[in-house]
Amino acid sequence: MRNPGDAAENQAGLSASVPPADGQAYRDAMARIVSSVHIITTDGPAGLAGLTMTAVASISDRPPTLLICVNRSLHSGARLIANGVFCVNTLTAADQPLADDFAGRTGLHLDERFGRGVWEKLVTGAPALTSALAVFDCRLVEVKDVATHHVLIGEVVAARHAPGGVSLTYLDRAYRAV
Repeated sequence: MRNPGDAAENQAGLSASVPPADGQAYRDAMARIVSSVHIITTDGPAGLAGLTMTAVASISDRPPTLLICVNRSLHSGARLIANGVFCVNTLTAADQPLADDFAGRTGLHLDERFGRGVWEKLVTGAPALTSALAVFDCRLVEVKDVATHHVLIGEVVAARHAPGGVSLTYLDRAYRAV
């Protein structure tokens, strides 16, 4: 007996030789999706932390809400949750060195990372990068654990954006300027 979806798949040019989506195939396919590069920051009772991330998405504008996804193995994620605040800093192409710093690629300790760039505080106290294309200062409203990641939902309590600029993006495991 044939599955009704088989005919549609064959018509679309897919064959039975398409491998199932394992972890590597999934990561390779996701690498083909262009994403903005952000530095996520926090500060508060649990301490200062920051990390480079592409897993950021808008949820709603009423109230302004977004989500970020943080690997559960990262210490920064625990600090984000404990502090209850975070700031999404969307980077310009000129901020690529900071992206590498906060991704841990340069060997800089956390305090040294925040020594680069110019940072200010908006409403929550999480560091906001003055050169960022956009900044979303958030209060954490919900955390869900999904597979290997924490999904953090934040209500945006302050936002600002630059009038223009070249965005730093990530595609095919490399930075791009758009």
